[in-house]
Amino acid sequence: MDKQAAAIEEFHRLHESGCFVLPNPWDAGSTIVLEHLGFKAVATTSAGFAFSKGLPDGGVSLDDMLAHFREIADSTSLPVNADFQNCFADDTESVARNVTACIATGVAGLSIEDSTGNQDNPLYEFELAVERVKAARAAIDATGTNVVLTARCEAYLVGDRVPLRTSLERLGAYAAAGADCLYAPGVTDVTEIAEVVKRVAPKPINVLVYTKNSHLTFRQLEDLGVRRLSLGSALARAAWTGVLNVAKEIQEAGEFTSLGHATGFDFNGLFRGRVAQ
Repeated sequence: MDKQAAAIEEFHRLHESGCFVLPNPWDAGSTIVLEHLGFKAVATTSAGFAFSKGLPDGGVSLDDMLAHFREIADSTSLPVNADFQNCFADDTESVARNVTACIATGVAGLSIEDSTGNQDNPLYEFELAVERVKAARAAIDATGTNVVLTARCEAYLVGDRVPLRTSLERLGAYAAAGADCLYAPGVTDVTEIAEVVKRVAPKPINVLVYTKNSHLTFRQLEDLGVRRLSLGSALARAAWTGVLNVAKEIQEAGEFTSLGHATGFDFNGLFRGRVAQ
């Protein structure tokens, strides 16, 4: 069994029962550190990667994003889920073509969003959104890889007037269209999370843990029936928080005391063995 096939098999196994955290590194180094710390899988973050390139979320080209997925997958033995945004396509034919290219980077899973990027019409029309999931599913099946397909409803993030109702309707349809895992990023209320879990059961649900629901614990979310917890750009933002705080102290106060709080973690020791690889 090759590396990708083994990672896909493990990724499916992780979704079968219990709950696991899927942290989001933004480069090879952060990926290696997360594997070293014992996480069982990772997911890319479109925003975290874009920020590292000095670009806004959504500002990275398809080719650069595919190269990023390959770099992350090559840097770890863990399953990698690709944050593939809207698959860089509107029509179903282009979705299928780009999903095939994404799978070729070595990832174990990928997500497809129903967000258009258009403020006037922020979500794809319902039937098209479902057909896009079907196209992604068909493309995966055609490769014979069984890559894990996560379908996302972005209603909470785009300011939908009735985000729970929209999410329940769409996630149910996406599950029927062949998605392996369902995801409504931005849902924070525990009652609403429980409704989402119930709507697509027995298929697994991913919940985004970020600023607005960071008070929730792993145990609480597991008890609600959530199978997977991802962090989005939160880890990357936490890293940027450290940079900003230290840099502001130096620039505004002319002091360097924050540098004394820098981690003593042996990055050289962790990365040294990879030089010859």
